[in-house]
Amino acid sequence: MENKNVVNKKEIVKKLLKQEIDAEDEADLIEMLIDRPITIDVDKQEDKSLTIGEKLADKLSEVAGSWTFIIGFSAFIIIWIVINVIVLQKAADPYPFVLLNLMLSCLASLQAPIIMMSQNRQAKKDSIRNQNDYQIDLKSELILERLHEEIQESLRNERQIIKMLTEMQEEKNDNKK
Repeated sequence: MENKNVVNKKEIVKKLLKQEIDAEDEADLIEMLIDRPITIDVDKQEDKSLTIGEKLADKLSEVAGSWTFIIGFSAFIIIWIVINVIVLQKAADPYPFVLLNLMLSCLASLQAPIIMMSQNRQAKKDSIRNQNDYQIDLKSELILERLHEEIQESLRNERQIIKMLTEMQEEKNDNKK
């Protein structure tokens, strides 16, 4: 029974996406979407499944993409140059600073892929968030359609009641004459 129900729900959603849905299927779909919550907190869900490497990549991206890092690293480079040009009699890394260039190249070659890993993970989170937003929008649209139909039905009933009351009033007025 449950497997048949799942298949039926899938068929309803497929029909909805193709705009080939009849009233019975629409009612089933509305009930399915209304009865279960579809919102998820993507950040909390993602945080539960993070590996140590992914957490480290996020922290590194957070630090490396900050003004603190840029200013600090610029200060390090200036200090390195000053020490090797002015302070030391026999420089450990004389001009043209081959050792400094090697360190910068190594840092860049490691930093870039780690930042890209973090960005790729963020893109996956964004994709999940977009899918969740679509489901919420779909649910909201269906609920609004249902509410609109119920309001229309209430208005029809109200008109019928007013018509009946008017007829009863007219009958009552006719009987008095």
